[in-house]
Amino acid sequence: MATKKYTVTLPEELAEEIRREVGSGGFSAYVTKALERQRERDLLGQLVNRLEEEHGVVTEAELAAAEAERKELEAS
Repeated sequence: MATKKYTVTLPEELAEEIRREVGSGGFSAYVTKALERQRERDLLGQLVNRLEEEHGVVTEAELAAAEAERKELEAS
């Protein structure tokens, strides 16, 4: 994937905390992963909104059934 430099403004304490943990060479990779995760969440949120507009909001009963199915699959 092609890369390009950007200038962003970050809270200094947060940026320095991350830099200490990952080292200066890992900072860009860390920020890239964070942006990718946020983008995935944004897109998922858009999908949920679209589906809720089409089919209505998921009920508590539907959530409970899905969680029970997830646990059953996880156990097997």
